[in-house]
Amino acid sequence: MPYSFFALISRMKHIGRWSLMRNSSHENVQEHSHMVAVIAHALAVIRRDIFGGEADPGAAAAAALFHDASEILTGDMPTPVKYHNDDIIAAYKKVESLAAQKLLATLPEQMRPAYDALFSPPEGTAQLLKAADKLAAYVKCLEELKTGNTEFRLAAVQTKRKLEALGLPEVDYFMAHFIGAFELTLDELDLSVST
Repeated sequence: MPYSFFALISRMKHIGRWSLMRNSSHENVQEHSHMVAVIAHALAVIRRDIFGGEADPGAAAAAALFHDASEILTGDMPTPVKYHNDDIIAAYKKVESLAAQKLLATLPEQMRPAYDALFSPPEGTAQLLKAADKLAAYVKCLEELKTGNTEFRLAAVQTKRKLEALGLPEVDYFMAHFIGAFELTLDELDLSVST
């Protein structure tokens, strides 16, 4: 019997996000994970190259690709339900952990440690992943608002507050230098090379 890990990972594209919201553009977990990886990589570069801190952009991006992999087995729990109270948060974290262990068991034993490190990254990387996840959610809100979908207005406000509350200079830098471009149309984006 072949190992099923990568076939299961490929099913991330079937898990929808924002299921309680009216979406103008539907997003799946695979698309979301790609954006989180792009942003996590950027945050790690900002930490390392702008602020002189310790960060591995490649490790951050790789871990981000798998940060929601457990949702292949659990589905995407809507945020208002997932974070309703401490009991639900604790129970869901346990379910996520069990799902991750079940996924890791679908790999050859020799490969499991490498992927376990992606599912449970070190604290510094985990901090960047959490921030990147929130930034990706904020980007989704901005994209929906840009289409005139006011369903995401409150989510945008709440997510921006959470980002500001993180107190991470990397997030503040990303917000100051990059987030505004997500509110522009293609024609408004500056494609010229600055020198």
